[in-house]
Amino acid sequence: MLCTVYQLGQVGYSEAYYLQTELLYQRLAGKIRDVLLLLEHPPTITIGKSGKLENIIASQIELAEKGVPVLFVDRGGDVTYHGPGQLVGYPIIDLRDRERDLHRYVHGLEEVVIRTLSDFSIKAGRDRTHRGVWVGNEEIAAIGLRVRKWVTMHGFALNVNTDLEPFSLINPCGFSDRGATSISALLSQDIQMAVE
Repeated sequence: MLCTVYQLGQVGYSEAYYLQTELLYQRLAGKIRDVLLLLEHPPTITIGKSGKLENIIASQIELAEKGVPVLFVDRGGDVTYHGPGQLVGYPIIDLRDRERDLHRYVHGLEEVVIRTLSDFSIKAGRDRTHRGVWVGNEEIAAIGLRVRKWVTMHGFALNVNTDLEPFSLINPCGFSDRGATSISALLSQDIQMAVE
């Protein structure tokens, strides 16, 4: 499988969404091959299709003071935070010529993240009841997708050296009893990302 990878640096959420949508339609039309966008977002909270506003703990005033917009998006999942130091991967993958199995596709995304973390000697895994990648009771990578005619968009958000304080503004992925972690927090060292 050939895939074109674009390392875009920091890109606003809306701009990245429009780019994904355009690439999705080009992929559906057979004009491009599979694509992986790698980037970071400025501080942003997104609410997926099954999200609930009550999973945003912070007030609108507090979010405005911190300059954190809240966007309703068409991916699966609940509430998540995006920000600098988080590696976001948006695969635009055509599953029509592959096994049309979304559970297997999500499992594969999780596996890529788990294996990447093992390269840092971090033992991560899955939760049987909740998608994403976890280290104990803390989420290190969120996963949310949209699929149109078997072409994917959205993807994963891996906390590399993300400031974890903004996760206190929300119930990450709708969980009030779970937290978030990052590679840097687990290793007690700054891990640099190069997505430009």
